[in-house]
Amino acid sequence: MTDKPKKIHRFQIGLNVVVQIGLLIVLAAMINYLGFEHYRRWDFSRDQKYSLSDKTKRILDSLKGKLRITIFFSPNTPITSDVESLLTEYQYAAKGKIDVEHIDPERNFSRAKELFDKYKVVTDESMLVLDYEGRNKTVKASEMAEMDQSGMAMGEGPRVTSFKGEQAISSAIVDLTEGRKNLIGYVLGHKEPPIAEAAPSLLAPESQPPTSPISVLKTFIENENIKLQELNLFNVDAIPAEMKTIMIVGPQYDFSDREMLLLRDFWNKQGRILLLLDPSAKTPKLSAFLNDMGVRVNDDRLMAMVRTGIEEVARVRDVIGRFLADSPITKRLAEVRAPFLGGTCSLTLEPERARGAGVQIQPLVQAEKGYWGEVDYNSDDPAKLQFDQNRDHGAPLTIAASIEKGGSGDERVRMNSSRMVVTSNAFFVQDNALTQDQQALDFISGSINWLMSREQMIGIAPKVPKPLTFTLDETALRNLRWLVLVLMPLVPALIGSAVWWKRRA
Repeated sequence: MTDKPKKIHRFQIGLNVVVQIGLLIVLAAMINYLGFEHYRRWDFSRDQKYSLSDKTKRILDSLKGKLRITIFFSPNTPITSDVESLLTEYQYAAKGKIDVEHIDPERNFSRAKELFDKYKVVTDESMLVLDYEGRNKTVKASEMAEMDQSGMAMGEGPRVTSFKGEQAISSAIVDLTEGRKNLIGYVLGHKEPPIAEAAPSLLAPESQPPTSPISVLKTFIENENIKLQELNLFNVDAIPAEMKTIMIVGPQYDFSDREMLLLRDFWNKQGRILLLLDPSAKTPKLSAFLNDMGVRVNDDRLMAMVRTGIEEVARVRDVIGRFLADSPITKRLAEVRAPFLGGTCSLTLEPERARGAGVQIQPLVQAEKGYWGEVDYNSDDPAKLQFDQNRDHGAPLTIAASIEKGGSGDERVRMNSSRMVVTSNAFFVQDNALTQDQQALDFISGSINWLMSREQMIGIAPKVPKPLTFTLDETALRNLRWLVLVLMPLVPALIGSAVWWKRRA
């Protein structure tokens, strides 16, 4: 007797299939949700081309409202893909605070005209329009890149030599969020480096006027919504109230008694001062002003003995500084090294004197190990240019410090206070001394933003990428010639010969 076949429960099978499909859908939805909400991005491009700087991320974190960016780029603009990729990073870092709209003026003419009328755009150049809380600002393509037009005569298109999109866009965002320019007085009258461009000579009108020796620093500062305005203390009865911060860069002559009275009055009224000293200049009144607050400018020069070979040792005067992590100015540059050039003296911080004056002092930059402060720096006798612990100054050697009067040690507490940053070298910010790594610019920017109580703006600024270039000497060219003319044709010839021989056999 055979067993009856089992009854097929079609409903149960169908229900199982439906449940399995439902579970798969839920699982797929969960995976997609996690993928959209919790993911990481990596930039594998050369020089981290699209990675946003620390400063830009902090600017985006400080946004209170929604920022709308409209891209008016035609498809043939050379930097279109670069700008779109960069704005994708901005949207990711802003966490939903940025909306981006792409408009091709040639294809979507009606929409482009509507927004051109709204934002009062009167140029046909490719650009971005940033709109934030009723204020708007344009960023032109020419401001985001440097172009090489030399190939136009040969029928070639323009070539991008440097993409500066992040600098231009972040600067525009700062302008919009702050609403007005911050004013800094640039003190003149003691042979400081000028910030204004020299007028072209009538005798040689075709020649280019010389640029300011600190033009790079000036541009860098002004890109952060800051305006530098010349200030001559001889011509004013008091430092203007709208100037909450002043810069004194490398004065060659000392301040007069009247100027020092204005400076002290400004300091006592919660003034903010950036002071870059030139140790070779004799400025006893400025030094006495600092000494009263517990910062003594030493009459020495930093130097070190560096091994240049197996048996060779050379004396160097160019100073390598190390940023300290204890201050909000330099904590994001902690342990970074930067050149401060020769002619740097040391600063001695005296906490007891500072407490007596009611101020707090803090070292910002110290010289690397191996340096000492030589008091016989003008001597031609090599025997005297050796470290003498009884006369010279040893480590740690401070070359920049901050001073604050009436402040709070807690960064979260905002108080009206007098603030100052002083460095013992003024030449490291000049155009011929700045390096591509721009740590000096980041330090000055951090100092200024701390002085202006803009701590959210302190950070490492975006770098300007340069095109990759290399040169070949005669030997390398000869090797390359053999590679191209002999080795590359020889390899496929040998492979072909081997295949022919195998088939023939």
